[in-house]
This record gives sequence, C-alpha cells and structure tokens, in this order.
Amino acid sequence: MGNEASYPKEICLPFDQNEIKKLSKGFKKLDLDKSGTLSAEELLSLPELRHNPLVRRVIDIFDTDGNGEVDFREFILGISQFSVRGSEEQKLRFAFSIYDLDKDGYISNGELFQVLKMMVGDSLQNWELQQLVDKTIIILDKDGDGRLSFEEFSTLVRGLQVHKKLVLTV
Repeated sequence: MGNEASYPKEICLPFDQNEIKKLSKGFKKLDLDKSGTLSAEELLSLPELRHNPLVRRVIDIFDTDGNGEVDFREFILGISQFSVRGSEEQKLRFAFSIYDLDKDGYISNGELFQVLKMMVGDSLQNWELQQLVDKTIIILDKDGDGRLSFEEFSTLVRGLQVHKKLVLTV
C-alpha cells in the first residue's frame, strides 16, 4: 500500500512521476501506524490541518469507500482536486461537496447551517446563524426549491474565485 507504481496512470493524473513519489513519501510519513491507510488522527497530526474546522469534512470526502480511513488511492484522488493543473470545475465541485453532507447533489438549509456552524463555532448565536443561512438560501435559490444546486452554488463561488485558493503545489 502506498506504492505509487501499483496505480494506473489515469488515477495518478494530473501528477507526474516525481510528484507521485513526493506524495507517496508524504503519505508514508503520515501513516504513523504503517497500516497503509491514514486515519483522521494521523491526518490531524499535520499542524496545518489541526485547527481547520472543516478537516473532518475533507477527510470524509477523500474517504470514498466510507471505511473511515484514507488509502493511497483515495489520497491521490483527493489531493488531485487541489492540483495547480486541476480544473476550475473540479475545484468548485470539491467546495460544493464540503456543504453537501448527504451527497444528494443539493445543499439544504440544514446542511448549510451545519457546515457554517463548524466554521463559526460559538461566535454566532444559532438564531443569528440560521438567519444568515435563510437569507443565503433565499438569495441564491433561483429555482425556488428551497435548496442550492451545484449551478446555484457555483454562481456565487465563481465570483469569489474560490477555485484559485484551492491549490496545492507538490
């Protein structure tokens, strides 16, 4: 596990061989128990991630098989979303997936509240946060179904150029 040579080229895109080797080395360094997978605790050992309120959501998104750990394949696929060569669409889909907790292709009022609560903690009262969520849904929900589609979400996020901030250099 964690052996970059064992993965087909299309899984390793958009990285070149040197980048895959660096990522493999980093993966192995994080894999403290040498299990071939990364637990949330191992990923949280990175100081850059330790205080990020959304790190558990990122881990959930990387963990495509839902077993609670990230193997090397999931790690590469997850990290590829942040590649400098990754597309704007890919980065926006990743940002959308942070909020789409139930993976149904929409961001509901409750999902938006939960994720924003993770981000703001106790700095806002629940009623204040709920007002913000309600106003956000009303403003962005162009088709009036009470939830945000990827297209509705993208309209706002593209203007903020969030995709330019979701970049990792290997």
